[in-house]
Amino acid sequence: MDPVAFSIFGLEVRWYGLLIAIAVMIGTLIATKEAGRKGIKEETFIDFLLFAVPVAILFARLYYVVFSWDYYSANPGQIFNIRGGGLAIHGAVIGGALVAIIFSKVKKLRFWTLADVAAPSLILGQAIGRWGNFVNQEAHGGPTDLPWGIMVDGVKVHPTFLYESIWNLLVFMFLIWYRKKSKVEGEIFLLYVILYSLARFFIEGLRTDSLMFGPFRVAQLISILTIVVGGAVLYNRRKAVENKL
Repeated sequence: MDPVAFSIFGLEVRWYGLLIAIAVMIGTLIATKEAGRKGIKEETFIDFLLFAVPVAILFARLYYVVFSWDYYSANPGQIFNIRGGGLAIHGAVIGGALVAIIFSKVKKLRFWTLADVAAPSLILGQAIGRWGNFVNQEAHGGPTDLPWGIMVDGVKVHPTFLYESIWNLLVFMFLIWYRKKSKVEGEIFLLYVILYSLARFFIEGLRTDSLMFGPFRVAQLISILTIVVGGAVLYNRRKAVENKL
C-alpha cells in the first residue's frame, strides 16, 4: 500500500501522520466531554492538550531514537523524519504524564482526574494509530501460516498491528463502560496501562522490529514494570478508599 495518502502543492501527506491526526481529533472530542463530566472546563482541558500532544510526540520520537541509537547515530539526518514512522507509545505516555503532572499543579487540578479523563482517548488513539504501521509495512510479526496473516516482502507474517489494534479497541470499550462505575480516582488510567501492557507483552514477542536493551525487548520490560507498579498503585488506592469507609 502506498504510504502517501495524497499531495498538496507537492507536499506529501502520509497515512501515518494522517491517522495520528485523526486519532488526536477523535480523542479530543471524547476527552473534552469526559472532562466536563468530571468538572474540568472544556477550555482548560484543551489548554492541557495543546501542551500534552506535542510533548507526547516529541517523547515518543526521543524514546524510539534512544533505543535505536546504532542506526540514528550513523544517520543523524533521519532523527527528525517522523513522517516515515518511528514513534513509541511508551515514550508518548511518559511525555504526556509529565505534562499532566505539571499542568495539574499549575491549574490546581487533581492529576488522577486528568489522567482518568485522558485514558480512554489514549487507548482509542493507539487503536487507530496502529493502522499507520500497516501502511508503512512495519511493526509486524514473524512468518505464519495462519489464514489472517498478511504479505510483507513476499512473506506471510503475523499482523501484530491488527492484534494490538483490536485489543486496544476492546480496552477502550471496557473503560468507557467502566468509567461511571469507578470509585477510585486514577482507576481508569491505571487499568488502561495495566491492560495495554498485558497484551503488549505477548504481542511484542511476535514482532521482528522490537527495540532492544541488550538481549531483552524494551517493550516487554516496560510492560512488566508497568503491570507490577500499576497494579500496586491501584491496589493501594482501592485499599485507602476502603479504609475510609
